[in-house]
Amino acid sequence: MTDSRAAALRALLFASSAAGMLCAAPAVAEETDPAFDPQSVTALDEVDVVGQTPRHEPASPAFVAPLVDTPRAVTVIPRAIIEQTGATSLQDLLRNSPGITLGAGEGGQPLADRPFIRGQSSGNNVFMDGIRDAGGQQREVFNLEQVEVLKGPDSAYSGRGSGGGSINLSSKAAGLTDFTRLGLGVGTDGYQRHTIDLNRAVGDSAGVRLNLMLAEGDTPGRQAVDYSKWGVGLAGAVGLGTATTVRASYYHLDSDQLPDYGLPLFTKTGVRDTDSGVLDVPYDSFYGLTARDYLTNTVDTFTLETEHRISSTLTLRNVSRYAETLNDYVVTNPGDGGRIDTGGVALIGGVYWMKRGTKSRWNPAETLANVTDLFGTTTLGGMKHSFDVGMELSREDNTNASSTVTTTNGSACLAPLTGLDCTPLYAPNPDDVWEGTIVRNTAVSNRSESVGLYAFDSIELSARWLLNLGLRHDRYSVDGESLPRGATVPVHEEGEWNFTNYQLGLVYKPTANTSVYASWSTSSTPPTVSAGDQNSSGGTGSGNLSTELLDPEESTSVELGAKASLFREQLLLSAALFRTVRRNAQIQIEPGIYAQAGEAEVQGLELSVSGNITAAWQVFGGYSWMDSELTKGAYDNANVGDPLANTPEHSFSLFTTYRLMPVLSVGGGVYYVSDSFGGNQGGAGGGSNRIYAPAWTRVDLFAAYDINERASLQLNIQNVGDEAYILRTNGVHHADVGPGRSATLALNLRF
Repeated sequence: MTDSRAAALRALLFASSAAGMLCAAPAVAEETDPAFDPQSVTALDEVDVVGQTPRHEPASPAFVAPLVDTPRAVTVIPRAIIEQTGATSLQDLLRNSPGITLGAGEGGQPLADRPFIRGQSSGNNVFMDGIRDAGGQQREVFNLEQVEVLKGPDSAYSGRGSGGGSINLSSKAAGLTDFTRLGLGVGTDGYQRHTIDLNRAVGDSAGVRLNLMLAEGDTPGRQAVDYSKWGVGLAGAVGLGTATTVRASYYHLDSDQLPDYGLPLFTKTGVRDTDSGVLDVPYDSFYGLTARDYLTNTVDTFTLETEHRISSTLTLRNVSRYAETLNDYVVTNPGDGGRIDTGGVALIGGVYWMKRGTKSRWNPAETLANVTDLFGTTTLGGMKHSFDVGMELSREDNTNASSTVTTTNGSACLAPLTGLDCTPLYAPNPDDVWEGTIVRNTAVSNRSESVGLYAFDSIELSARWLLNLGLRHDRYSVDGESLPRGATVPVHEEGEWNFTNYQLGLVYKPTANTSVYASWSTSSTPPTVSAGDQNSSGGTGSGNLSTELLDPEESTSVELGAKASLFREQLLLSAALFRTVRRNAQIQIEPGIYAQAGEAEVQGLELSVSGNITAAWQVFGGYSWMDSELTKGAYDNANVGDPLANTPEHSFSLFTTYRLMPVLSVGGGVYYVSDSFGGNQGGAGGGSNRIYAPAWTRVDLFAAYDINERASLQLNIQNVGDEAYILRTNGVHHADVGPGRSATLALNLRF
């Protein structure tokens, strides 16, 4: 641990110890924090902090109607679920929203968050406080108030997108209530996680909020894989409760870890020893090198927001953002060292030996964005309109380089393999000696610019009928360099696209708290982001299309659904049937001839529940059924009819807690995902769709005990059955292993 992290840890420990002494004596009623509910650790209906967005509703003004009246599937994961589940990353948290999977480290988002929503790669569709959160990242949750998942084509809301949906991260904001929350956590596998969340009012209309996080540990069930990270969230606000409010915030995350590319596939040996195609090696096998591999991820984000209430029915809001990210790594990919038929694997004395292959990236990125919204309500033609009109301007600069990794001293390869950096395939040693050089190669840079104009309107046609309309036009351009495979001199490329997208929904309200709806929505995906990569430029095609600018891929979706807000609006139920079609993908229609004729389809059902059934019983989760299919592919129809990558047919999650007595709550989560295939790319072994992550079920346990009004203990046991499972596979090189059993205990203090 570095000196700076050690100092931060000492400060957190001191603060926690001091708070512990304060809470040892019974709390005096007059001194109790007015915003404090002793059971808030297990209740979804938390008390709002003045000046913050209400819970369980999306924060963006583009949502011009309450969730129950919004004609599409939206899941809001509140802070209580973030805390109760023991989540420490976006990946942990999204497990609670069925229909979302995290893709393996391939494409344009290697070793970064790569969510798939309704079968579409959505790595570029992650937003923070309504602004696209670009750059390769593995996102933390310590500074989040809630996470909002919008499913289905949503370019009317967010501009260029994947067609599957988007994820918005809502940050903790400053308010007018004084509180201090400390968390001191320890656990198995070297787990330590310490947090501070402090808010102070400054006068009658200003506040400041500070969030700190320091964490380290090992990945349960994985040899040598460890991490350390720290973060700061600082937010201030003036003019709270007045006509004009100005908010400013700064966010920093610094993460260092040993990257993990999981297990190799049977394509290494040519011998399929499991039905899934994942090689039958011990699940704790780690093929990287502790002396060489690394992953550094840093994020710095500055945000300034001004909101002016023009009248009781009209508000003007402007948000500016500057962000820098760095994704820098060298990782061992167990599928990239070559197969047995290409000299990367050899059977020697009855033991398979393999050469280690590496991947690397150095990717700094800068984002500058500005979003302006004018929103409110008005009456026209005898009908009430809730509206939002706005403009988004953004510029993103990306630089990319790989590294040449040279081994000068390491594990020797046995004949017929040659050179260094070899390991037994079934018993790799992450502590093998390694000495060598890592030299950064030629870097290429590109810039993307976007201008978007949009308008939304929810129209009350009558007491029971609502019409929801959305329209957005975007101009998106890229200009920069690329480095073709094998080339040493960058090639300049550029492209520009204009596209318009729509959202149309009709809502019928049988009662004030229920709705039935039908909606239609569209999305546009420019070719430079279709694979989840914002780091490329040009947008031209292959072969005969190599000099032609490809059109955006287009997604359309029809959705039928129903929602109900029950038990004094403490419980939200929703159901949705949907069918999404993605068209215009580049495919090979004849040998050597390409056209934009590819098509894929996903149809399915989603059910969700969120809130409190009783004052003591809380539930959060859902079920997703997705029938996905590549409907038009290459001329030889090799993969036509296959399910799409990272799109399991069934997924289910349910996290629930029950307050057994005033001071004790217990509960846990059940998570199930059916077989998830690796891709539609073909390749060795008879096509990558023959390789899949087998179905798995995982059970987590939770308990919380209130020591007194200011202190509580929280126990989380994750994967209590120590289920050995594969989270995902890219279907070509490797498969990622799910974490093994772990237990954490946190002392939470509030005063």
